Amino acid sequence: MGWLSELVEERGAEALDLHAQTINPQFVKLLRTIGFDRRWARAEGAHLWDSDGNRYLDVLGGFGMFNVGRNNPRIREAIVEALELERPGSVQLGVDVLPALLAEELLRRAPASVERALFTSSGAEAVEAALKLGRAATRRARVLTAKHAFHGLTLGALSATASPEFSSRFGPLLPGFENVPWNDLAALERELAQEDVALFLVEAVQGKGVNLPADNYLQRAQELCRRYGTLFGVDEVQTGLGRTGRMFALEHWGLEPDLITVAKSLSGGYVPVGALLMSAQVYDGVFDSLPNAVSHGSTFAPNDLAMVAGLATLRELDEQGLVERSARLGDALLQRTRALAESSAVVREVRGLGLMWAIEFEEPDGGSRTWKLLERIQPGLFSQLVVVPLFRDHRVLSQVAGHGLNVLKALPPLVLDEDDLDWFVSSLEETVGRAEKMPRALVRFALQAARAGRGPRRRLARA
Repeated sequence: MGWLSELVEERGAEALDLHAQTINPQFVKLLRTIGFDRRWARAEGAHLWDSDGNRYLDVLGGFGMFNVGRNNPRIREAIVEALELERPGSVQLGVDVLPALLAEELLRRAPASVERALFTSSGAEAVEAALKLGRAATRRARVLTAKHAFHGLTLGALSATASPEFSSRFGPLLPGFENVPWNDLAALERELAQEDVALFLVEAVQGKGVNLPADNYLQRAQELCRRYGTLFGVDEVQTGLGRTGRMFALEHWGLEPDLITVAKSLSGGYVPVGALLMSAQVYDGVFDSLPNAVSHGSTFAPNDLAMVAGLATLRELDEQGLVERSARLGDALLQRTRALAESSAVVREVRGLGLMWAIEFEEPDGGSRTWKLLERIQPGLFSQLVVVPLFRDHRVLSQVAGHGLNVLKALPPLVLDEDDLDWFVSSLEETVGRAEKMPRALVRFALQAARAGRGPRRRLARA
């Protein structure tokens, strides 16, 4: 046993307390309040095990990071092989073959409209690059995004997101950013017609709520961008690499964007890596001379381990048929869960694309005093009546799809099988049926959790 194994074995039981002491005590308080304070021991594929040996089904999937499964052995072997090669890596004033190979593989799978790749260390960083390069290439300042979108939490990405629950305490945000209503082409054209918009950045499927685009919305949005000289960018950080049953979600609509952001599952779950894929027009508009050859970059982004993780992930998606598996199991999941919208008074809709899935809840017809009480305490609280017992009683790890949303969301690893699907569907049916009755103990727990999460009100100091 090496020093690392000894350290983890010796101190592992302290994880929650140590995290609270050194990193984020409020997050630990949240986990303990809702009963998610497990000590995790190991993981494989679509499953987690706690320190007591209990197995859990992971449909949270690291927020969509583990498309090829947790601790994928073939990705790990590739990374170990890279370490053993003792390659120079990150020479900085020089180039290496690994970044070029990963760029080649990404571009080979992407639409012909993109011809260059720029590597980053995260999805938010890829979005930042899209914003920065988009403005430079067009000599325009304004950026449009869709309402209810999520593009990241760094300042530029947050300005593009502009959701008050994320941004209200961090202003002023960057100028020049505006949101247009999702699925509203007329509103989009009114802004584009001013001919001062550098970039329209949009998720093919909105991650916050799993909101699907209306028929022809994305195609028409792309056409409008072309008409008014605006770059069309698709954020594939969560939807890319097989998540929706295609390599990129944009394939469902035949899109040919100028910019595509990629990250999350490109890492294989091991080494953070992201990328901005761009058209020749964007590249030529920014990296247009020798002095501008290093106009944008990121020190650690094209490192050997990240590039190998990306190459191994793409190889795994191909060899294991995970994109096709996502499409097949996603169809089966939708087919089996859509009946809940008919059988349950609290289910408004079940929707999804591939293995990006959501169930939305609503107040029962005729009204419910308990529902109104929950919403008054905290909007979207009913969804916790499903998420918490799914975890506690059925050992299924899931998530609420966003602040104030009565939507439960699933982004399972694409390696899950039919038995896992049965596990999730049967657990969901039982949990929704129980939550629909809103038993007092469950409601009391939800109210206690909501009140515990509010925290003390802050008083502003006066000058």
